[in-house]
Amino acid sequence: MTPKSKVFLAAFSISYLLDLGTKVWVAASISYADRIEVIQGFFYLTHVRNPGAAFSLFADGPEPFRRIFFLVASALAVVLVISFYRRLAPGERFPALALGMILGGAVGNLTDRVFRAGEVVDFLHFRLWSGYTWPDFNVADSAIVVGVLLLVLELLATEGESRESGDPEGADSADDDPGEPLSPRGSTEHG
Repeated sequence: MTPKSKVFLAAFSISYLLDLGTKVWVAASISYADRIEVIQGFFYLTHVRNPGAAFSLFADGPEPFRRIFFLVASALAVVLVISFYRRLAPGERFPALALGMILGGAVGNLTDRVFRAGEVVDFLHFRLWSGYTWPDFNVADSAIVVGVLLLVLELLATEGESRESGDPEGADSADDDPGEPLSPRGSTEHG
């Protein structure tokens, strides 16, 4: 098994099983719409169901449309992640970690939608400044966000490395003087 495969499968398994386990625990331990204060005035465990996407996007749409849309979107995300993973070189562990987390989160929320009538269990609730409440989320959402951030960091790092190692664009030669026209034979004319 290649190094990328080990990291990818570990990241997928951990994020998926952690998401699944926490959702099962919340559904069994916290009554629907209840809230348990963990850090006073800041962090709560809740039990809510989200029929929509992030920030309850499309939550008010017709149920058959929502269910089909989210199942197709999740399946497409899984196919894309696996496609990107397959293009990685055998030693690329960091992007494999990120893609494994994204896949674990996507499959976690897909599992919820299949077995919970198109809904996802959300249970992490934060109150921020001035009474603002961040929309409830779950471990799968967190794994997806962290995975995407890791991919962005990887992209920025590799972009920076390629710029440092390559020649600046448009530089033909250090001896050329762009201020003087070239003669038809290629040498500069001095008149």
